[in-house]
Amino acid sequence: MNRIFPFLLLVSFYLPISAQTATNYNISFENAVHHEAKIEATFTQLTKDTIIFEMSRASPGRYALHEFAKNVYGVSVTNSKGDTLKFMRPDPYSWKVTGHDGTIHVTYTLFANRGGGTYSQFDETHAHMNMPATFMYAPDLADQGIQVTFNPREDLNWKVATQLKHQNGNTYYAPNLQYFMDSPTEISDYSKRSFKVHGQTVNFVLHHNGTDAELDAYFEMVKKVVLQEEAVYGTLAPYDYGAYTFLACYIPNASGDGMEHRNSTICTSTRSLAADGANRNIGTVSHEFFHSWNVERIRPKTLEPFDFQHANMSGALWFAEGFTQYYTNLILTRAGIMTPKDYVTGLSRTFNYVWNSPARQFFTPIGMSQQAPFVDAATSVDPVNRVNTFISYYSYGNMLGLALDLSLREEGLNLDDFMKKMWNNFGKTEIPYTIQDIQNTLTSYAGKDFADHFFGNYIYKSDMPNMKTLLNTVGVSLTQDPEKVDFGASVEGGFITENTIMGGAAYQAGLENGDQIIKVDTTPVLQTTNFGGLIQTYHPGDKVKVIFNRFGKTKETTVTLQASKDYALDLFEASNTPVSAKQKAMRDAWLESKHLP
Repeated sequence: MNRIFPFLLLVSFYLPISAQTATNYNISFENAVHHEAKIEATFTQLTKDTIIFEMSRASPGRYALHEFAKNVYGVSVTNSKGDTLKFMRPDPYSWKVTGHDGTIHVTYTLFANRGGGTYSQFDETHAHMNMPATFMYAPDLADQGIQVTFNPREDLNWKVATQLKHQNGNTYYAPNLQYFMDSPTEISDYSKRSFKVHGQTVNFVLHHNGTDAELDAYFEMVKKVVLQEEAVYGTLAPYDYGAYTFLACYIPNASGDGMEHRNSTICTSTRSLAADGANRNIGTVSHEFFHSWNVERIRPKTLEPFDFQHANMSGALWFAEGFTQYYTNLILTRAGIMTPKDYVTGLSRTFNYVWNSPARQFFTPIGMSQQAPFVDAATSVDPVNRVNTFISYYSYGNMLGLALDLSLREEGLNLDDFMKKMWNNFGKTEIPYTIQDIQNTLTSYAGKDFADHFFGNYIYKSDMPNMKTLLNTVGVSLTQDPEKVDFGASVEGGFITENTIMGGAAYQAGLENGDQIIKVDTTPVLQTTNFGGLIQTYHPGDKVKVIFNRFGKTKETTVTLQASKDYALDLFEASNTPVSAKQKAMRDAWLESKHLP
């Protein structure tokens, strides 16, 4: 967030809001059935003869570009007297006006039909708004107040939910552009539950087709998550207006997503709360709420202030996103929503993805983080080689968080207390941090040798710690099956469906994405063939003849099968391995419920 915000917020308590408001919006949804909204924007107090107003190309919480202007049409511009003003388009996302009288009134239609955390969606179930995807803005007025009036569909029993400051009726206020753009809004016939936590209110707004009983049960899970995350930091973040609001849409027309904001979060899913839907949706709640500390207030300097017209790159996402991902399921375990066994075995997939990826030869965790503008819901049409060159900073950071937590616990310390130090140093103060600041904080907490070793080997380089030893301290096994075979490629219906893995068996044999495997030795490979099962009938080191089709020509190669590198994580108890009292105590300290003093 823009660091002028606390000052503007303080001022807003003493001056009339209208005195500070230079941008006023009015939005209505009469044609929501066709996914349209009508938007009126009035920009006042304009002192320059030439004014630019524009649509965002980026959205807080996302790092890639999203060309929101593509869904804008029917633009008209007038002055304060209603006289039509001509405008020109200097680029695809801006409008340029001259000859105004200090006020510009803009009207336009917006088409929106993706109900997630990045875009907006208008239909007859809701008006779901991400502000950068919805509202034009004047950069010259970015530091001044903004007022928006929503016109809910009364015939659909709609009402407004947002972190924006309520002014009156359906009119809301933001102190500046940064805050406004960071304030998603849900307008629907939603249900709401709330509870107080140390003088602040946590609201859960849910737009769904389920029952009140399902919501009540789910809200009990939400409360447990909130309290366990509060225990990590020792306090809730101080929400600007004393409230934090989950904006959840669990509806068939949503797109699965989660997006953190300063005092609220978007949580969307096509899954209802019925059957196992609650347990499958709660992970997003856990992840996004943790962001109210880590990323929203413990904030990388590289994302400050957020740039709405360019991609936002940061080398710290392994910490901002990855450590948050580490806590996602850890919190669910501490809250009693996930069992310790399910948590530990569930780490296996992420562990293998990170530990066995050839991508670590190309980028460190910092370099992986800097790839976000290319992978964070970014779009391109040309093929890429990310299966070999990229590890998600969510997953990489998740495993680094696990490694750091267990390493600290060997020293009688823990990651929770380290996160508290980051909160006290950079979150409470809202001083954006650098990667060096993270290292310095770890130095002050665990000592220079510890911090230098961790950052020198695992952050500035791509080495991996001895996880077998670390996991052993909490009674968790890390094993491999020496008889399991790895082909080194994903095969479905006989076709290799993605780039083969560098150094793997298929790669070494010259097989590639798109090849159609016709036969393995004497066994035909059909569309219905279980290729993975077929390969497992062999042994590591076996040489198999593979007949395949490439570009309409039949070819032959020999594949030397390799031993699988996959690991499995499990509790010692699963293999009847004795757990010492020390290991059990260490595990309990790691996974059991935490309580504030």
